This record gives sequence, C-alpha cells and structure tokens, in this order.
Amino acid sequence: MVDSPRASTQSASTTVQPEQSNKEDASTAFDNKFNSDPFLVRFDEGDSANPKNWSFAKKWYLTLAAGLLVLNATFSSSAPSTLVPTFMEEFGISQEVGTLTVSLFVCGYCVGPLLWGPLSEQYGRRPIFIISFFIYMCFQIGCALSQNVTSILIFRFLGGTFAAAPLANSGALISDIWDAKGRGTALAVFTVAPFAGPGIGPVVSGYLVLAGVSWRWLFWILTIFASPAGVCWLQIVFTIPETYSPVLLAKRAKEIRKRTGDERYHAAFESQNMTLSQRMESILARPFKVLFREPMLIAITLYMSFVYGCIYLLFEAYPVVFTKGHNLNAGVSGLVFLPLPIGGFLAVVTYILFFNPSYERKAQECAPNPVPPEFRLRVAMVSAPFFAISFFWFAWTSFPSISIWAPMMSGALLGWSICLIFLALFNYIIDAYLAVAASALAANTVIRSLFGAGFPLFATQMYDRLGPEWASTLLGFIALIMMPIPFVLSRYGPILRLKSKYAPSGPLPSSSPA
Repeated sequence: MVDSPRASTQSASTTVQPEQSNKEDASTAFDNKFNSDPFLVRFDEGDSANPKNWSFAKKWYLTLAAGLLVLNATFSSSAPSTLVPTFMEEFGISQEVGTLTVSLFVCGYCVGPLLWGPLSEQYGRRPIFIISFFIYMCFQIGCALSQNVTSILIFRFLGGTFAAAPLANSGALISDIWDAKGRGTALAVFTVAPFAGPGIGPVVSGYLVLAGVSWRWLFWILTIFASPAGVCWLQIVFTIPETYSPVLLAKRAKEIRKRTGDERYHAAFESQNMTLSQRMESILARPFKVLFREPMLIAITLYMSFVYGCIYLLFEAYPVVFTKGHNLNAGVSGLVFLPLPIGGFLAVVTYILFFNPSYERKAQECAPNPVPPEFRLRVAMVSAPFFAISFFWFAWTSFPSISIWAPMMSGALLGWSICLIFLALFNYIIDAYLAVAASALAANTVIRSLFGAGFPLFATQMYDRLGPEWASTLLGFIALIMMPIPFVLSRYGPILRLKSKYAPSGPLPSSSPA
C-alpha cells in the first residue's frame, strides 16, 4: 500500500490530461507540476497494485478473458448469416431485410464505442464490462422470444450496441496491464478473437439449419454463452478486476484520506474539474475530435475499415460461390469459413516466432527510450500485399469446375493477412495515441463497423451481377490501392506525430524505424 503519496505511476500527462498538447515543453512543465506535489497519490516502483506489475499468469489470464469476450460478441454478429433463407421463408421478407440481422448488429458497433470507450476512461473498465454485457445478454433473450422480424432487427441492433463494449475496451484493458514490450505478443493472441468469432458463427447456424431445429435455438445458444448461467458474465463479475490506473489511484487516494483524515491527498484523476456538459462533450465528442484532427489515424481507420468490411462481405459472397456454385448444404457451407480463424491462428504463430523477437531487439536498441510506433508497421507492410493476393486467388478459383479446396484455402491466406494487418495497426494506434488509446480505438471501431454493416448489403448483388470472379477481383484492386498506407506512415509518421496534439512527443529518430 501507499503511505507515501509520491509513489510513481504513469505520468499524469499520460493518464488524466489527454487534451493537453503533447509537445515536449508543455509535457515537461505538466510533469514537473505533479512531481512537486507531495500529496499526489501514485504507485510505488514495483507496487503490486499497479496493473503493469501484476503476475505474468494473471496478465495472461486477463488477456485470454478479454479475447473470450470479443469472441462472444463477434460470434453473435455473424451467427444468423446462414439463417437468412429461414427468416425469408418464415416471415416473407427479402434477402436484403434478412441480411439486416447481421448488418444491424454490426451497426450497433457504431454506437456502442462512442459510449463505452470514453466512459471507461471516466469510470473504469470493470463497471462498463459488467453492465453492458448483462444488458447484451437480455437482448439475446429478446431475439429468441421475438414473434416478428421487426422485433428481431431492433433487438439485434441494441444487442450489438452493448456487445461493442469488449470491442472498444478489451484492447484498452490489454494496454493497461502490459508494457510496450509485452503488449505485442498479448495483442497477437488477442487479435485472433475478432476474426475467429465471425468464422465460427456460420458453422453453428449452418448445422442448426441442417438439423431442422427452430432458428430460436441460435439465440438461446448465444444467451447461454453470455448469460449468468453461462460463461462470460460470471467471468467478468468474479475474475476481471479494474485495470485502469487513474481509477485505481483515485480509489487509493480516497482510502488514504479516510485513513489519515487529511483531505490534501489526491489522485491526478481527481484534479479534473468538469461540468456535466463538459463531461458529456468529453465522452461523446472526444473519439471524433481525436479522429478528425489526426491524418494518420484517418488513414489507418480507412484501411482497417475496408479490411473489416471485407470480412462481413464474405458472409454473402461465400454462399454465392459455395452454396450456389458448388451446391453445398447449409452445414458444409458453414465449414468453408473455418480457414479464416485457422489463418488467424497461423498469423499469431508467425508474429510470435518472427516479428516479436525483432521488436524485442529494437526495444533493447532504443532503451531507455520507447520504440518509435512506426516500427509496428513492418508487420502490415509484409502482410498487406498478401491481403490483396488472397482476393485474386479467391476470384479466379471460384469457378464451379475448380475443386472447392482452391477457393476455400484462399481464406487461410486472407485470415492470416487480416490478422497481421489488424495486429500491426492496433499496436500502432495504442503506441502513437497512448493517452487517448480508448477514444482512438473507439473512433476506429465506429468507422470500421459502418463498413462492416454496409458491405453485406450490396455483396450479393455485386457478386450476382459481376460474377464471383470479377467481384473479388475488384476488391483485390481496391486492396492494392490501399496497400501503400502503412508504407507511407512508416516514412512520414514521425513528422506527423511531432505536429500531433495527441501523439507522444519526442525528437525525430536518427534513422527510419522500419
């Protein structure tokens, strides 16, 4: 515990003053102000209460738990995709309306992060996880009991809004407990979850269709997975502690004041004197303020959004190629998605064996200074060309006369490249925008979720009119056009960060980090 309020933690300029200019002189003056305050409560060096000092086993458990929450949310997003023909038959709706069962859930990802990311920076990660996941579970029950398609669509949108909490905050949780050196491997394992979930969803719903059971069983399965009777909510309540240092320090300061009776003890987080309107502006507007003031964040978000949209586009494209073209039944049609998470797993292995050791060597070389964020982009620079290649592969092996294994295996390369692209760019966002990482990730999640929701709505028409070959070729060419983004940021990122209001300050590196 801290009797000495001068225990050290993340600098106040990092944790509680995200709107401060990050220029070196302003940052130094700000730090000096707090370093001279004898009643400022901070963590001691090696303090076990500091999340970054928790045991290796505890940090890995929390990393895997955060991944499971994201797996739950993304599994739910894609699960109804194979049930669209069932909805069309039972409710007499069109293909486009049926596709909304997927798109509206992903639309919820556009709304949720606007709340959950900034709110977690105000009140901590744990209460946001507990409240949002419980309400998400309630909306799964609503879907299971719905008597018409309108109710299903409303509950799907609301469910997606509350399921977005893990997408917005799990990455921030990982940044709370890992330092930059360990975060790469942790995020490598964690990043599989957002792509494994959508890949598993059609498998489960496909075999429910094949078994001839009611579509309602899918939503009961999702309820059990999320509910107090199941896995995830109990896991949050009993095993996931608060990880956000400013909130932990504010709690510690309150305990010290109560124990000593000295009201001068305070945490840096408590120094924020904001009116209700200022707090709401901070919560709702900060993600977009960060996004639209940062050209490099706009470029990254655009690229990630296209990649993310392509994932959900496959839920409409694969049935055209495999169900119609190769005459597969609903169960086997779901299995063709499995190469996506398999490719993601191989991406993790690739990162741990090849890329992470390179980052550790760079960390030793740069010590005691941090590694420039641009070094993270090397992973995207390697994987981005393969993302484009995977679409050309899928395009010209989509003919019914060609073995089903040829287009299906393109999914493994697609999953491998997507996972590495996201891993590189997630790490880059966290490293470059550490002070406002949750808000930057929230804005990123909102925009890419718009793409994820929109792409399935035109995918079927595009593949029917252009044919699978030319439709996938078009996506491949767009991927080629966007491929230079990590290369450009690797070259000009240091200059852009020097001019940034939110990115960490520091002199330009003596040599290119990439």
